[in-house]
Amino acid sequence: MPRVSRAAMVAAMAAAMHRDWQGGPVHYPDPAIEVIAPAFQKYVLPNAAVERIHTGARWTEGPVWFGDGRYLLWSDIPNNRILRWCEDTESVSVFRSPSDYANGHSRDRQGRLISCEHASRRLTRTEHDGSLTVLIDHFQGRRLNAPNDVVVHPADHIWFSDPGYGILVNYEGGRAPFELPANVYRLDPDTGEASVVADDIEKPNGLCFSPDFLQLYITDTGASHKPGHPRRILVYDVIDGSRLADGRVFCDMGPAMADGLTCDLDGNVWASSGWADPSLDGVAVFSAGGELIGRIHLPEVASNLCFGGRRRNRLFITAGQSVYALYVEAQGLPFP
Repeated sequence: MPRVSRAAMVAAMAAAMHRDWQGGPVHYPDPAIEVIAPAFQKYVLPNAAVERIHTGARWTEGPVWFGDGRYLLWSDIPNNRILRWCEDTESVSVFRSPSDYANGHSRDRQGRLISCEHASRRLTRTEHDGSLTVLIDHFQGRRLNAPNDVVVHPADHIWFSDPGYGILVNYEGGRAPFELPANVYRLDPDTGEASVVADDIEKPNGLCFSPDFLQLYITDTGASHKPGHPRRILVYDVIDGSRLADGRVFCDMGPAMADGLTCDLDGNVWASSGWADPSLDGVAVFSAGGELIGRIHLPEVASNLCFGGRRRNRLFITAGQSVYALYVEAQGLPFP
């Protein structure tokens, strides 16, 4: 793999830090987009730039695209609300407030919003009429910790992580004791039956399926306050659409840490990056084989991301107090 010099990384970070993010012109090609390996070049559009589409939040998370409505939803967790950006007007409004300190979101095959809520310590579904259905808030008689991120399998089963960040402090939920270990669960929403699919991760966080849904990628953010501790993305085989096997390291993030992540149709993994050297803030892109092939540098720590837009070729990134967007020549999965 070609090695990028420290000077090149710092230059890219400086370009991101000193940009006029309020809409000033950007010199093409955008210096905030860094090609590390030749495999990334085909996804980079020479006349597309990273855009900040919103700022003024406290901590943005959980972006999810609604193609049928042409809008993006995301969480502003400390402000206890879900925000909506409309593609046609580029306007931002409040979708739900209070949101029970919602974090991650996804959609099921019926197009309904699935949300992880910190304060209520539950997983909910927003019905088409706007009402809320509680999908799960207890497991084996004990309260969930604080569901964090969620994905939906084509079988309509819901997979979610529960590291418990929402009960560690009052800022993003409410301080409370843990009643369960930090697990990853699979839920059948029709029966309400849930099972633990991964219990060997210190702090399971971001989730995404491979394009064929035969692998599940999971970030481990247990190293967030442990210098020298491995900061890794793990991958598991999905067996019969219902359980995981052969957990292994997909990639090592180095000094940075991944939070949320998403996959494109070619099997590349696009991971948020941050909590280290500011030159690593943004997005790290890995090939299906785990090779770092590119970076998107941002002036804030990235938390999560998703593909959207009419052709699923626009990458939306929640980062710090803002939301960013970039057109690329990759496409996200058609589901959800």
